[in-house]
Parts: sequence; C-alpha cells; structure tokens
Amino acid sequence: MRYLPLDNEDRAEMLEVIGVRNVEDLFGCVPKEARLSELIDLPYHQPESEVEKHMTKLSNKSISASSVPFFCGAGAYKHHVPSSVDHLIQRSEFLTAYTPYQPEISQGTLQVLFEFQSQVAILTGMEVANASMYDGSTACAEAVVMAKRVTRKHKAIIAPGLHPHYSLATDTLASSVGVDVCILEQKISSDYKVLDLIDDETACVVVQSPNVFGEIVDLTPIAEKAHLHKALLIAVFTEPVALGLIKSPGEQGADIVVGEGQGIGVGLNFGGPHVGLFACNKKHVRQMPGRICGETIDAAGNRAFVLTLSTREQHIRRDKATSNICTNSGLCCLAFSIHMSLLGGDGLRKLAILNHESANLLATRIDKIKGAKVLNNTFFNEFTVKLDKNAKDVVHSLANKNILGGVPFSRLSKAGPKDILLICATEIVDEHDIESLCKALEEELR
Repeated sequence: MRYLPLDNEDRAEMLEVIGVRNVEDLFGCVPKEARLSELIDLPYHQPESEVEKHMTKLSNKSISASSVPFFCGAGAYKHHVPSSVDHLIQRSEFLTAYTPYQPEISQGTLQVLFEFQSQVAILTGMEVANASMYDGSTACAEAVVMAKRVTRKHKAIIAPGLHPHYSLATDTLASSVGVDVCILEQKISSDYKVLDLIDDETACVVVQSPNVFGEIVDLTPIAEKAHLHKALLIAVFTEPVALGLIKSPGEQGADIVVGEGQGIGVGLNFGGPHVGLFACNKKHVRQMPGRICGETIDAAGNRAFVLTLSTREQHIRRDKATSNICTNSGLCCLAFSIHMSLLGGDGLRKLAILNHESANLLATRIDKIKGAKVLNNTFFNEFTVKLDKNAKDVVHSLANKNILGGVPFSRLSKAGPKDILLICATEIVDEHDIESLCKALEEELR
C-alpha cells in the first residue's frame, strides 16, 4: 500500500492556513478545458519489457531531424556538431559537475566558464558576459527586469519580430514585477515605427535581429533614440551563427545582448536543453543576473579562477538578488565553448557564409514556385514564405512525404496569419534536399 503521511485533518488544516476551501481551488488558475475530468486510460502496471516495447512503438512515429530533408528553425537550429564536442563533454569530470557551489575547488569548471564568457562577449561585441542562463527566452525576460533596475523606469517596448515565445516569457516575468510591457503587433517589415514610441518613461526597447521572420534589423537608430531618452536597447538573437556575418549588437549600440546559444555545439535534442547567452556593458555588471567567473592569482602566484559575482538568491539575501530563477547551464556552455574553440573566428565566419549561401539558393528556388512568395528583403539562414494555402496543412503533407519543410508561424502564435511559413536552411542542407522540398512544395500548391 502507498504511504500517505497526511490524514484528512492535516489537509484541512493546511487548506485553512493558505485560505482555500478545497484542493480543487488550488488549480483554479488552470483553464477548465486543460484539466482532466477523470483518470487517464492507462494500465496500472505493466512489465518493463512491455512498457519498453510500447514506448519504442510510439517513438517510431516521430521523424528524426537527421533522417530526412530538414528546414525547421524558428528558434532552434540544426547544425553539424563535431564528434569531438560530445566526446569531451562526456568526460566524467565535466558530465557530473553541475555548478561551482565551492568554486575555488572547481578550477576546471571555472576556467571553462571563464573562456565561455570571453567567447560570448567577443561574439556579441559587449564588455562582459555571464556564465549563461536557462535559454534565450528567460534571458530576454531577465534583461527587461534588469533594465528596470538600471533605469528605475517601468515601460518596456517589445518590437515586432521578437519570437512570440520570448514575448510571452518576458511578459510573464516582467509584468509580475511591475514592468508595463508593450508588445507591438507582429509584422515582417523592419520599419517598426518603434522610434515614435520611445519616450522619457521608457526603460528599454527589445529588438530581435535577425528577427523571428528572418529579417535583419539595423539597431543603430533605435539605440540612438533609446539613449536620448536614457533608455536601454536590449538586442535579442535566436541564431548565434548569424553573428559570424552580421555586425555585432554591441557595435550597433546595444546595452544588453541576450540570445539562444543552442546553434553552436548543442544539438536539437528533441527540444532541449538549451543555453541562454547574456552580455552587457561593464557599467551595468552589478545588475546583471547570474554568475560571473573571473581570473585571479592564487597564494602561490599561479593563475586561478574564482566566482567573482554571484547575485542570485541562493548566494545572497533574497531581497538583494538580481534574479531567483537563473542558473548556469554548465554542460551546454561547455559544448558551446568547445565548438567555438574548434571553429575560431575564421571558422565561424565560413560557417555563417555556408548558411547564408544555402538559404539564398533555397529562397531563389522557392520564389519561382507558383503559390509561394518569399517576403524578406534581408535574411541570414531563415526567411518567411507566404503560401496560397494553409501553412500548417502544407507542412503536414510534406511530413507525410518525409520532408520537414519548416514551421508554420501560426504554431508560434495563435493570432498569427495561417498562410505564413518560416523556412530555414543551414550548412547541413544540400542541393538534393532543396530539390526534394521544392518539388514537393510545387505539388502541394497546384
């Protein structure tokens, strides 16, 4: 029999203390349509072999990104990850280490994080970076909250083109701490009219480039207008490889740069884990969430590494913490850092060129298909296509032909147009893949 430590009197007392009538009231914020009215129809127990057989059967219904032509992006990108990355991160001293709670002892872990921070700072064109965060969306949310602390103002402008999931995560966190989040209507055009909305009450402007539609945005005029009103520009990216070709956000005047690092060293892994990148100007470093590893000299005069700043609630008084949700995605940081080290600056640039060339070839080919129109003026390796049919239906039909042909925008945003398809081509896409997609797309749009 199950051991249940609480009896009915215990439960009644607990409910009375927190001020609810019954257990069901605790779930009142969950929409009724999302709640189960009865138990799921599952057997109470099965032999392990039967469970394994059943789960294998279910998994075989999925199409692996590595087994078919793959054109999905929208915030998670498939790149080639060298086998040496997986080999090194599986060394026991890295694989089993979580986070340096006794940092002076964990010199290897600290050095990895120090090198990672240096790489992120160079990549983003910023002065300092932290030891990572959960993912790009939570990094974006934390950046807006940080802007409130720095400026002591409460208005955050979310420019069109920010990934809808990032917008939702940001609104959820920032609005809960008193930030008035203004999310502008999604549209592909880079002519956002954001400049007209920046005023003296603005704490920050959040702009993604390349944005969720793949469009590259000039951040410089937005930064200039924001700084004129003592607001911060938060630059966001979801594809780190793009920074190998595009002028860095720091060079364009960004005050905080956040994004997703998954595209370098970290596989898709069926949706996670990912790694959030966070960088800013040095003058704001004490308001930056997360940890920072620094370099020093030990008592014997040797080079050593320490946890220089750690301003989260596990380390200092909760009311003084800059964040109580952020952590360091250590293993993904390591994978990112190893891959970056293998590439180097020239290698990253060459990889970015391969991505852009592949996307150009695909966009040119798709634009010739009747019923499909590429909407972008600029793009890196991802672009937006308007179809004459429902994009979701087309994607499902392509999947039945073993082609993963992109992400319908309506999947990211329920309010989004139904005929918009986001298509990505990285270095793994070859001419045969492109021909397969275009031929199938022509058949679907007849």
